[in-house]
Amino acid sequence: MRLVGLEGFANAYPHHLSGGMAQRVALARALINHPKVLLLDEPLGALDAFTRMRMQDEVLQLWQARGTTTLLVTHDIDEAIYMSDRIVIMSPRPGRIERNIDIALARPRQRNSPEFLRLRSDILEHLHFAGQTTGNSLASASLKLGFSGGSVAEGAARR
Repeated sequence: MRLVGLEGFANAYPHHLSGGMAQRVALARALINHPKVLLLDEPLGALDAFTRMRMQDEVLQLWQARGTTTLLVTHDIDEAIYMSDRIVIMSPRPGRIERNIDIALARPRQRNSPEFLRLRSDILEHLHFAGQTTGNSLASASLKLGFSGGSVAEGAARR
């Protein structure tokens, strides 16, 4: 509980926890056995924007403290750039890797830096044109990303 900042809530009932607290509990459960690879499939999708950004920072702090290779599935381009070392853009059904993007931005990342915004624009342009040429909707496109202390875990097609 200390690792995820919930020492004061060790005896609280689940319905007394906020959405962000519940996500921290889920992370604690996932990390309890010290996995070599952690899979996070849209873990922050149900949170409001401000809680989501705070939780992104908390996940990155846990990653830095533990060094666990992490594979995160998200549809949020800003989240992918902010958190990842590598972004893998997947096509929808059948899921195929369309593009690999190494993210060489220094940490901590600034969401309003010119480099961040350029990457965001490049990814949006890729998704826009991919949707036009294949008939796929942008809502179906999937971003898979990984971050780790050393090598990056690469994800299998899911969608």
